[in-house]
Amino acid sequence: MVKDELLDVLFTSEKRKNVILLLRDGPQEMDFILSCLNTSRQALLPQMKILKKQKLLYQSDDVYGLTNIGKLLADKMTPLLGLIDTVDEHSHYLKNHKIDGIPEPFLGRLHEIKDLIVFEPSHINSHELNKDHFEKAMKSKAVYFVSTYMHPASPLILEQLVKKGTYVSLILTEEFARKIVTENYEVCKYYLACDNVKIYIYKNEIMISSLTVVDTGFQLRLLYKDGEFSNKQVLCYSPEARNWGKDLHDYYLNDAELITEI
Repeated sequence: MVKDELLDVLFTSEKRKNVILLLRDGPQEMDFILSCLNTSRQALLPQMKILKKQKLLYQSDDVYGLTNIGKLLADKMTPLLGLIDTVDEHSHYLKNHKIDGIPEPFLGRLHEIKDLIVFEPSHINSHELNKDHFEKAMKSKAVYFVSTYMHPASPLILEQLVKKGTYVSLILTEEFARKIVTENYEVCKYYLACDNVKIYIYKNEIMISSLTVVDTGFQLRLLYKDGEFSNKQVLCYSPEARNWGKDLHDYYLNDAELITEI
């Protein structure tokens, strides 16, 4: 089967695509398929014939099911369709920001991030705290940071999280860590002594601007294509998004060094 022909079969017809996805959970009678897809037998039969010809579908009387090849392709289609939806909905943002700043393994998992929000503060409030995300952080048992810069609200956020007893993980670039230790030596010593705070230095380059992971999701800032700072925030709250964000934090954590004294 030629690759281009297969892609054409799967993605140039909504009916064929939806039949494949519908039958992932098992064979179904034609009446059920027609009802789910809100179409007629006359309209659907030509598409079913194409799927059968490509050995993706089998028929037993009036029951249709996926062949082994059809099942494999259905499993592969789901994340691809999720990725297409994500990219299509936020194409302007992705086109203007360093999407390749996200490590490659996580670019391949972008389909896990559904219903994300791109939030841009007004020019006047460009450095104002995102109150909605702040409230989610305050309700979290643990908050994980990866950061290359100091947001004006960061000291306040950190202070309140630590006072609440929230577990805090901070991964900083070496240059940024050196700067805040120089400018806030006593404060840094205080946080290093806190049982619920872990501070790490990541000595390689971090190509995102910042990441904050809370119990319900994450906030991500990417740089503009030219490497300049962008105040636009990518926000996503779901169990899948939280896992994606936490895994990204842990990706940096694997090569980070725990700081115990300064």
